[in-house]
Amino acid sequence: MAASNPGSLKTEQESEGSTQSTADMTAFVQNLLVQMQTRFQAMSDSIVSKIDEMGSKIDELEQSINDLKAEMGAEGATKPKSEEPKPPEESA
Repeated sequence: MAASNPGSLKTEQESEGSTQSTADMTAFVQNLLVQMQTRFQAMSDSIVSKIDEMGSKIDELEQSINDLKAEMGAEGATKPKSEEPKPPEESA
């Protein structure tokens, strides 16, 4: 029967080809999405790592500043302050 109607056979082949093409496209898109997700996750991990590293450096810098302040305060407390000469009092 199919031989008597060649158009019917062609339609079935096109339908199978279309189904295969759709399946191929779906697989391609899914693969692409997985690759994108992997890359975004890697970027996200890298960014978080760099932010943590910057946080540690900021903490170290803050500690160094506090140490310098303490050192300056200790030096200021041990050194006698030079007395400024007082202006002469006017006698009336």
